[in-house]
Amino acid sequence: MRNDRRRFSLCRMTPVYLITTARSRDLAALPSIELAAASLFDGHVPSSIPMVISSEAELALAQTQSLLWVALADDAVVGFAHVKMLEPSVAHLEELDVHPAHGRQGLGRRLVMAVCDWAAGAGHEAVTLTTFRDPPWNMPFYASLGFVALSPDTIGATLAAIVREEARRGLDPALRVAMRRPSARHR
Repeated sequence: MRNDRRRFSLCRMTPVYLITTARSRDLAALPSIELAAASLFDGHVPSSIPMVISSEAELALAQTQSLLWVALADDAVVGFAHVKMLEPSVAHLEELDVHPAHGRQGLGRRLVMAVCDWAAGAGHEAVTLTTFRDPPWNMPFYASLGFVALSPDTIGATLAAIVREEARRGLDPALRVAMRRPSARHR
């Protein structure tokens, strides 16, 4: 009987994770998650790049448009995925962050797949993103989910504008990669 109690106690220590669309009460937690996740890039991104976090207004708009997903651990927000519709038929994954204390639990993968499933169900032809090329967990992670790196001459006008805006903020385009994952219907 004693062993059963210990097993029960261990199980209760593991959070129950859920991926869902964001609620308005979730918004306050997102900036601290974004900053904590950004710390993982220390040493991989030039320190001269200013830390930019998503604005409250931008996240609130995404939440009201159902373009914001959260990872919950026992109802506490520990990660999020923010989508923008920059083209009528293509969803753009603007931001993906999981708090490092909840890393390596598959939450990033589950958030990205929630976005991709939503995009396919909504009839969008693809999901795009831009990310860092060199950190060993970054571009390969997205590739493992079916995203394909695009060459600069095939990224299209919308992604090219995003890369130019990133460069204006100080991000070297050589360190970045644009990626695209076609929806299941468009493969």
